[in-house]
Amino acid sequence: MPLLKKAPKEEEEDGDPFAASPESRYRRRATLERLVGLAPFGRARRPGPKSGDGDGDGDGGRARGLRRRSEDFGLLRRLPGRRKASVETLSERPVPKRSSLLRLALGTKGRRGSLAERSPGSPEADGAPDGDGDGGGRRQEARSKAKEPLSVLEILELIQRRELVAADEQIIALEAECVAAAAAATAAVTGTSPSPPSPVPAAGRQARDVALLYEALLAQLWAVVGEAVPAGRPYPPLRLVVRVLEQEEAADRRHPPGTPGRPRALRRRWQEAVGRAAGERLAQVAPAAGLGARLAALAGRLVADLGAVRCHVAPAYPAEYGAFGVYARGYHRALAQQLGALAQRPLAVPDLYLLLDWHSNAYPREVLGHPEIGALLQAQALGPLLPPETQRGLERSCIAAVKAKVEVAVAQELQLSEDTWAEEASSDDLQEGLATRVTGLLRAHVDRAPQITPEFGMEMAHSLLGVLVAFLHSFQRKVERFLEAPGEATPPDGATGRAIALVNCCPPFRAFAERLAQFGHPEGEEPRRQAHATLDKVTRLCNHVLTQRLFEDLKPYFNKLMKRKWLTSSDAFDTIVMLITSFTQKLRSLRPEPYQVLVSEMHRRVLIEYVRPLLQARLVCTSAKMRARVAARLGDEARQLRELFGRLDSASPWLDSVVPRLRELLVLEDTAALQMEVGVLVRDFPDVRRKHVAAVLDVRGLRSQAARQEILGVVKDLEQGEGEPGLPRERAFFSELAVTREARCLPFDLQRLARLSRLRLRRPHPERPAEARL
Repeated sequence: MPLLKKAPKEEEEDGDPFAASPESRYRRRATLERLVGLAPFGRARRPGPKSGDGDGDGDGGRARGLRRRSEDFGLLRRLPGRRKASVETLSERPVPKRSSLLRLALGTKGRRGSLAERSPGSPEADGAPDGDGDGGGRRQEARSKAKEPLSVLEILELIQRRELVAADEQIIALEAECVAAAAAATAAVTGTSPSPPSPVPAAGRQARDVALLYEALLAQLWAVVGEAVPAGRPYPPLRLVVRVLEQEEAADRRHPPGTPGRPRALRRRWQEAVGRAAGERLAQVAPAAGLGARLAALAGRLVADLGAVRCHVAPAYPAEYGAFGVYARGYHRALAQQLGALAQRPLAVPDLYLLLDWHSNAYPREVLGHPEIGALLQAQALGPLLPPETQRGLERSCIAAVKAKVEVAVAQELQLSEDTWAEEASSDDLQEGLATRVTGLLRAHVDRAPQITPEFGMEMAHSLLGVLVAFLHSFQRKVERFLEAPGEATPPDGATGRAIALVNCCPPFRAFAERLAQFGHPEGEEPRRQAHATLDKVTRLCNHVLTQRLFEDLKPYFNKLMKRKWLTSSDAFDTIVMLITSFTQKLRSLRPEPYQVLVSEMHRRVLIEYVRPLLQARLVCTSAKMRARVAARLGDEARQLRELFGRLDSASPWLDSVVPRLRELLVLEDTAALQMEVGVLVRDFPDVRRKHVAAVLDVRGLRSQAARQEILGVVKDLEQGEGEPGLPRERAFFSELAVTREARCLPFDLQRLARLSRLRLRRPHPERPAEARL
């Protein structure tokens, strides 16, 4: 290139192409600047060479203390193809190469300052000027250059080479110049300064320089912070970060309140940078196949990084920094952000369980309980990863999803089971399958939810109890339709086996409903009561079907009781006992709970049918001897019934006393004793009424109205004194024994009246005259 050709004379002088003359030096420098696109730097022209007797005063002396300003720095930002938004991206450009051309163009006289403003380890301290061959001259000129303040680009070079302490010292000095210049300009404007204001608005440019250099410095500081943990070993640059933080805190203390840009609070920014670095580290975890694998990978990365912090990173910081706690909180917050993002995604039921369980159990166990870092983490009191409202929202979502899923599943199971009820071979499958499958669908969630938290388990159990109650209502309606088929007076063939299978489903449902209610939800008592009431209805319906044929067979023999033939023959009663014993042999496949209910109900109904003919006054005692015979027969058969139902394990022993109490009313003679016996009867059977006692007195043959009124008065007094006469059905006895009318004992012998009636029927009647004529 012709512009770069040097004159022979210039090439001979010390090898410096710009040493021929001042004019040639300036011209060649401008030519190079234009070649590299840096012509605007000509605005910062320096004075010509010093004269022999000059001492640096004048214009050259004034320029000796100046730095290159933001025009120079801003020019580099405006180079073609290099426009960036901040100095952080500017640090990626090859500044040292461009800076060497700048020094070649400007020489060495434009940098001034003192050695105290330079870092002892700065690379410029080892440089050597052109034209001085010996090492001593190089060191001497380097020391003289180190005394000069660095330009903005040179400070940027220090930042890029990560000579962070020296760069921070230069930035603090530049900031001090900026503050002083701003104060001087303010004083000049207000008239308090004798010197005229500067024609160059340097304060604003210096402030921009300081801001951009601090941005670049902080970018390098936080880059070092982010590189320390992945290194997995002691990282020396961290000590530079600590020194910069200490220098900046000292500068914060030196500046008065209200100073622009101060305090910089780099300690707080360092903590924020640690949190950002932790977030970047966790964000780098590759999404694994499945939520469980991703959570395990996040936990592994967190444990490994905090282990590196404990061993290599935290020792680089002073103790007052609490470095491990800062890193622990940063990673904790970063992991919380990851979990929060996962919680916002639509998750299936297994993933909801997994996320809730990992948050409540796996993280405390695998991370906070880790043998190497667990104790240190627990000392930080980090708190939960997810806010309580977020966790409750996940739990509500899980409960709602489980409820919707289980409702559909149990309805399908019930429908499939109902379709097979009419089949002959369906009894075994119904007995073993329906209750097991339905409770199994519910049990999977009842077992899983409390393992996460007890509160979550309680809410899940309450929700599933509502699902179970709705299912039992549907089950009851289907059983009623099946067992109460319209138009069928008797159950169809095989109904006994299917009724046993259906009633055998009730105990598992009842036990599971009780288990769900035991979780202690405040509103759990009402659905529990509904579940038990529904199952009681199903049990009674099945028991009615089971005992219907039995009582139809027993009815003719009950009708033969309490008659004169009954006093002399026990055939009817023996047949009753035989039929009951034979029937109970068919109940071996019943579960214990429905068996007890069925036998107790059968015990009650048998005694009701046994006492019914007695209260109908089919037999009236006309003498004490006859009363003794009736009482003896009642006592003997009462004993047989007690023994029979004792062998059948009846759970209603209170029924065994009803026949003996009625027997006592037949044998006692004293009115006071009868009154006491009536009182005991009313105490044991609160549903007894005057009409029932009056019917027994009729069988006794008691004719005295005064004695009857005294005895019946006891029942009347007790009826008036009782508060609530209602009894549960299983304790009701006399209330199911209807007496259509109160029997009255006539004051004469019925047998004599019958004989008189027969004699009158045999006597011939005289014919009437009219009839004779006809």
